[in-house]
Amino acid sequence: MIKIKVNPDNPEPTAIQAAVEALRRGELIIFPTETVYGLAADAFNESAVRAVYAAKGRLNNQPLPVQVGDIEDVSKAAEYMSAEARRLAVLYWPGPLTMILPKAAGLSDLITCGGSTVGLRIPDHPVALALLREFGSVMVATSANKTGDMPPTTASQAADGVGESVTMILDGGTSESGIASTVVDLTVSPPKILRMGGIGSEAIGKVLGEVE
Repeated sequence: MIKIKVNPDNPEPTAIQAAVEALRRGELIIFPTETVYGLAADAFNESAVRAVYAAKGRLNNQPLPVQVGDIEDVSKAAEYMSAEARRLAVLYWPGPLTMILPKAAGLSDLITCGGSTVGLRIPDHPVALALLREFGSVMVATSANKTGDMPPTTASQAADGVGESVTMILDGGTSESGIASTVVDLTVSPPKILRMGGIGSEAIGKVLGEVE
């Protein structure tokens, strides 16, 4: 395992490229986001996705979320975005909001545990965005901890949790909030908040109107 210190505001291109190359080889990496440290893999490499489940000790009936670097890349993971989803995206992406959307046909059922929906977000952190945009595809990105443990806010905590399973850690200092993203299911009517996080229910309600 290699740990690389990166500037959290202006990450070094050589570090980002090294992490991208690891992802393309099917390896796992740890990286910072504005919420917590994440464990990442190429979403289109099923062996890598299985390795994420193994690293977390996660049951294969618990879907994994994914991340992209730009709204134009959402179509690689989701079949479509409703008007409501687009309104939320304009306001809160990049940011601590995960939206449940209809899964794209090309995305592995392994990620969604055979379900028809996928949790997706665009993180608001310079390192995470640089990584995703250089990668140019979809990453499985879940908190870098064993299932049931507290999500890590530092690279050291992440290493203690799942470090033995990764090739590389991008150390961008302490994550700002330490609070997981808010999760909103946009595939049901009215939309339903599945997890409270960095964005409050009142803010979501102002955009969507009725929300459970």
